[in-house]
Amino acid sequence: MALPATMRRFEISLADADRNVYETLDLRVAQHPSESERYLVARVVARALEHGEGLDFSRGGVSDDEEPALVQRDLRGDWVAWIEIGAPSPDRLHKAAKLAPRVVVYAWKNPDELAAAIRERRVHRLEDIELFALDPAFLDAVAATLDRVNKWDLAVTGGTVYLTLASGAVHETAPRRVTIA
Repeated sequence: MALPATMRRFEISLADADRNVYETLDLRVAQHPSESERYLVARVVARALEHGEGLDFSRGGVSDDEEPALVQRDLRGDWVAWIEIGAPSPDRLHKAAKLAPRVVVYAWKNPDELAAAIRERRVHRLEDIELFALDPAFLDAVAATLDRVNKWDLAVTGGTVYLTLASGAVHETAPRRVTIA
């Protein structure tokens, strides 16, 4: 019998001064049994950093071959953004760049090698793909604190992310933009 997903709740007070976005997010996230805590934290942080109208987690979750980790569509259902977490294949990004006007990747493992693979494969509209390197130490530190209910204050200013947990612990990171083209 297959293991069930673990439901986690994230109550996030988002203050993104860089984008002038101030919201309270109440997210219920299913963690697939094969999904690492690092990947889950990256998904939730990316969801907060990309917060906007029509943005949601993919319907199929991490095992969905047809959609990215985060999907953003307009009111008609047309693609606005295809947002990947981790290290998607250049072929997957090629497909994404043909479907969505905006393609974003939040990676932590060898993002410079991913950029080189995207260039080598000559991915469609590679110059438009946004690739951000997340600090694995930041992701792991936050992952170590995960619970069923997580209360975060996430502030973004000057490109730096400040994540304050319910315990009062503060974790800081600055996602690095990786040049592809």
